[in-house]
Amino acid sequence: MAHEFKLLRRILKERSGIDLNEDKMDLVEAKLRPILKEYDFPSIAHLTLALMKPDNDHLRSRVAQTIAVLESYFFRDKAPFAYFTETMLPRLMERRAASRRIRIWCAASSTGQEPYSLAMLLSEEGRKLDGWNVEIVATDFSEEALRKARAGLYSQFEVQRGLPVSMLVKFFNKSGNGWQIKPEARDRVAFREHNLLNDCQELGRFDIIFCRNVLIYFDEQLKTAVLGRLARSWRRMAIWCSARRRAPPACRRTSWRCRSGIMACSV
Repeated sequence: MAHEFKLLRRILKERSGIDLNEDKMDLVEAKLRPILKEYDFPSIAHLTLALMKPDNDHLRSRVAQTIAVLESYFFRDKAPFAYFTETMLPRLMERRAASRRIRIWCAASSTGQEPYSLAMLLSEEGRKLDGWNVEIVATDFSEEALRKARAGLYSQFEVQRGLPVSMLVKFFNKSGNGWQIKPEARDRVAFREHNLLNDCQELGRFDIIFCRNVLIYFDEQLKTAVLGRLARSWRRMAIWCSARRRAPPACRRTSWRCRSGIMACSV
């Protein structure tokens, strides 16, 4: 399995930037089981042989996307969402009073729990946001993750992770064995395919960028490159949000500091 894992690790890093340690071998094998079944491969060894063929680019993308889907749950870590509601949103509403427009980007949003958490918080603001255009753009490079996010359908286990019961009742409908988010919150989020390894200018400029729990898988050189691209999508007087209060070396080296705004960055 060590030889197979080395090849899978290389493909994953080339396609997503994520660099997995060898202690993740069991996790990788578990994540690839659906692909083995779909393509009728008897083992990981047969899969890696297929991946080595030059005409199997689509399969390499599928494998990278399958492995790279990151864990996500509603209101993860709580603190960034409280800060968003109590500090970031009121401050930006003051600064954007003339345009009455705020743009939020959730980068590497996986299966959608983070942007939907923000959407529910915005809905909770009620009439305060009447006449405002608050746009949430959520991106990920995994087609499978985006399909699940757009559907907004989550299992009982998934809604029990971080989602208050009051919000479950208010913003979700029971659907079979799961729960589907209501249009009131779902329609606030626009999901788009985007790889953090690529330029992001086509997405436009943003007032708030959430890019959490993904850069920990990147090496320092890639962190610096990705943060530099995100910085160029950052509006003047904008706010960068994440869980930590102190910027990591990659952020400090790229001079991420906004004179009029607040900057906190976490990898």
